[in-house]
Amino acid sequence: MQPENPLKSPFSIFRLPIMPQQAQQKIQTLTAQLNQYAHEYYTLDAPTVPDSEYDRLYRELEALETEYPQFRLPESPTNRVGGAVLDGFETVIHAVPMLSLANAFSPRDDEAGTFDHAEMRAFDERVCKDLGAAHTEYIIEPKFDGLAISLLYQNGILIQAATRGDGTTGEDVTENIKTVRNIPLRLHGDEVPDLIEVRGEVLMLKADFAALNARQLDAGQKPFANPRNAAAGSLRQLNSAITAQRKLHFFGYGIARLSTAFRQPENHAQEIELLARLGFSEPQAQIRVCANIQEVLDFYETMAQQRPQLPYEIDGMVVKVNDLRQQQQLGFVSRAPRWAIAHKFPAEEALTTVEAIDVQVGRTGSITPVARLKPVFVGGVTVTNATLHNQDEVARKDVRVGDTVVVRRAGDVIPEVVRVVLERRPMRNVDLLGERQEPQHPAFRLPETCPVCGSAVEREIGEAVARCTGGIVCKAQRAQGLIHFASRKAMDIVGLGDKQIEALVEQDVLHSFADIYQLDIAKLQTIKDSKSGANKWTHNILDAVAASRQPPLARFLFALGIRHVGESTAKQLAAAFGDWDTVRRAPEPVLACLPDIGSVVAHSIAHFFRLPEQQKLLDDLLHFVSPQEAAIATLVLEYATPARWLARLPDYKISEKRAQELWDLAGGSIAQLLADDALPSDWQAWRRQPENARLLRDIDAFFAQLPEHALPADNAVSGSLKNEITGKIFVLTGTLPTLKRDQAAALIEAAGGKVSGSVSKKTDFVVAGAEAGSKLEKAQSLGITVLSEEELLGMLG
Repeated sequence: MQPENPLKSPFSIFRLPIMPQQAQQKIQTLTAQLNQYAHEYYTLDAPTVPDSEYDRLYRELEALETEYPQFRLPESPTNRVGGAVLDGFETVIHAVPMLSLANAFSPRDDEAGTFDHAEMRAFDERVCKDLGAAHTEYIIEPKFDGLAISLLYQNGILIQAATRGDGTTGEDVTENIKTVRNIPLRLHGDEVPDLIEVRGEVLMLKADFAALNARQLDAGQKPFANPRNAAAGSLRQLNSAITAQRKLHFFGYGIARLSTAFRQPENHAQEIELLARLGFSEPQAQIRVCANIQEVLDFYETMAQQRPQLPYEIDGMVVKVNDLRQQQQLGFVSRAPRWAIAHKFPAEEALTTVEAIDVQVGRTGSITPVARLKPVFVGGVTVTNATLHNQDEVARKDVRVGDTVVVRRAGDVIPEVVRVVLERRPMRNVDLLGERQEPQHPAFRLPETCPVCGSAVEREIGEAVARCTGGIVCKAQRAQGLIHFASRKAMDIVGLGDKQIEALVEQDVLHSFADIYQLDIAKLQTIKDSKSGANKWTHNILDAVAASRQPPLARFLFALGIRHVGESTAKQLAAAFGDWDTVRRAPEPVLACLPDIGSVVAHSIAHFFRLPEQQKLLDDLLHFVSPQEAAIATLVLEYATPARWLARLPDYKISEKRAQELWDLAGGSIAQLLADDALPSDWQAWRRQPENARLLRDIDAFFAQLPEHALPADNAVSGSLKNEITGKIFVLTGTLPTLKRDQAAALIEAAGGKVSGSVSKKTDFVVAGAEAGSKLEKAQSLGITVLSEEELLGMLG
């Protein structure tokens, strides 16, 4: 029920003169009346008046509000038209974090028509065990394929709407949310709480999605891939009038906060009932309270069958412990509740044709074959590409151009080719009689040179993935490497995202990491149509670049994109060597001795630092960036003993026992290992190779030049800091005043501490902020020291 042409003010409506007091009363009456009609239409699906009557009353209200704007109410239906144009979205810190859910899958045997529910039964067993109960009452509801949203109401009025974001901070989308017609701007009913925060999902119904894409095509614009993308793009429009045209829908699925003076629900089913009373849409037919896990599984299978007929996309069912006290008792693990799980539906499959097989070049040079497909709708999305992973996988499945293939969205997210339908493969005759045939298209082989830069493509022995050897010379690797470098968990250069970096690389502005630190307003303006010169977005990027000049060592190492060096390995390197120069000089056999760093990773790290082009790249970067030293938590000499690094020398296979004997024969001296002619002949043959002798000298120099902070006798970490931070386990909970959680975690880890997601007897400190919740309660019950942000920063010095 939408008013006809709502953007035009109906001044032509004839009515008798009206006094201000009468106008105010009439506006209040019309607002309440129209909101009730809209609730009946959008939420209850039971309209009581025809559209023409709604339109007449709407125009009357709009005319009154135009004449008496001072009497316009916040919940007026005319607020839903949109029109406010924003410069950007403000950041919102969630008072209660918007957590994600763990997933469970039930693979389906299509031939038998049965599901394997082992993961869900394991979830039930854990829940019952933790509660000390034989069975548990659950509630099961749809897992909407949309965007999680938080709605905050004060005294019944919607005052703020925010996206989930990273779970801790989101974006303020209040103006856009006001255009979603089944979201009440004022809560319904005589009894409303002073404060309530409603959590739910914004989505686009299938019919509205189809209509939107038809309009996009008619206008010569690109259609949206799926309803979720359409909803996301619509909700993040800076012009709320565009959002208003997109017909978004909202379903509430929970309550994050509720004023204590209001009667508290005892279970989740009562929360859903409360939301319905307050005016929210709830898919009651798709929600079920279940006495035990078997009832949950039965309803899941029913919904899996009904899924195609639903008016909206869902990718599973959410199963929750119904009792709210039991939810509190079960608590949370990491960033997910222990009392709820997302029970995902099996991946959907469809038939289509392979039109071409291309290759993509990844950030580390990986060459990945990709099947270009005839567009096919699978699992709620139009699929045009599917990964073929690597040459071995292509050969195993024997995927060729022209083949009919089965495509699956694994986890309803990543498209993949499952198998080839061989009986449909295009064939050609190889003799005049047509008695012998062969495939029309040859088997696929990876190219020998990179399609982007022309460098050689190589595949290491024992590896499935082939790689371009061009490094930063390769434009494809350059863009992806720079995107990784600037990402949140690396250098955290906010505002310099994928699109900006790709555009700067395309414009030949960025060629290396160092170029990021030479950006200025003029260079940034090359990628943005702007007639006003410098504006806020350019300054924000430049400020973020400046703020990244002194990164923690672990973040810096991770940012470089060294193959096999993820966040964990980068932290291990920082904790072992403490400073940038020591990491850079570390020989491969020494690296291989460290915990969780084997020979493959060690070779990758050492090879990265040996390459002349990488050395220049890093030297240029270090003119602008100064990685901070890290606290030593792993003493190199404790792990890289002579017996261990000797046993890890390249091309010299020897046990650690024999390596120790060799070391003793050489009198415990690398110089003797290089010069003593009485040592075993196989050793002498190995050391005669120039590169091997050079490696021994490098190892000798490395240990001789180890900084004091890396030595056992004179650890540079002060005694008090080492006792307070190094090796201690911290848990972060609540919203800290100034630090984001990942920032606080980075500071703790840089000082040698460890960060855990859950409180246990092994926890040393809990750092608590606002709305700390169950982790704080558990820490207090276990007698664990609780710190404020200020106290944590004091410990860190």
